[in-house]
Amino acid sequence: MAVRIVSAVFFVILAASIIWAFTAAPFWESFGVITANPWGKVTLIDLYSGFFFAAVVMGIVHGPIFGAVAFVLLCVLGNVVSLAWLAWHGFTLLMSLVDKN
Repeated sequence: MAVRIVSAVFFVILAASIIWAFTAAPFWESFGVITANPWGKVTLIDLYSGFFFAAVVMGIVHGPIFGAVAFVLLCVLGNVVSLAWLAWHGFTLLMSLVDKN
């Protein structure tokens, strides 16, 4: 249950941050600043590799079509997708990974 609550809290925080950022600065201009910096490029590689592996986990749980759709949504919407998924499925997933012996 704690996984769901924490995921939901971070979902709300991230969603609010995204809305704030969109109102505070133009997206494409800001994106250009990020990609001009070597650490910005590394951050994007890190971010999108995380999106890919989150989508792989979702695809393992729900099937490859769901995983592909999740990857597209992650690339467009970001980790609000993975946080929503964890809020919904996180506890069940963690319990299935725990050895009950």
